Amino acid sequence: MDTKSQLIVADARILPEVFTKVLEVKKLMAQKGEKSFASACKRIGISRSAYYKYKDSVFSYEELFNRKIVNIYLLLSDSPGILSSALVFLHNLNANILTVNQSIPVDGAAAVNISLRLTGEYDSELAALNSITELDGVLEVKILSAE
Repeated sequence: MDTKSQLIVADARILPEVFTKVLEVKKLMAQKGEKSFASACKRIGISRSAYYKYKDSVFSYEELFNRKIVNIYLLLSDSPGILSSALVFLHNLNANILTVNQSIPVDGAAAVNISLRLTGEYDSELAALNSITELDGVLEVKILSAE
């Protein structure tokens, strides 16, 4: 038998219940809903051994494949509220901001790199992203990458 990993997509309704419970435990722990895996497993109703057996092999479709991650570069003027207004703009696009890295302002401008996940209609959100240049204080915008 080939030992190479193979991914498949299957409707959760046809799988053993343990797989969905493993996902529930992972989500509960990621959101700090429990202090330990033992208490999370007990709360969800599976054994710790079942959790540890499947935890590295069971992922939700959205978690693994539905990423839509975009990395953008902004050059912002060094004025109060400019970064905040850019983040509000991204929030209004329903973007989930993953990282924000800002350099120290030099000559009145600061470079900002933002990684975000788009959650809706990807193409229209990507196009709308370019209109961030219309915000006061946004000097330059570059989309570095989009998955």
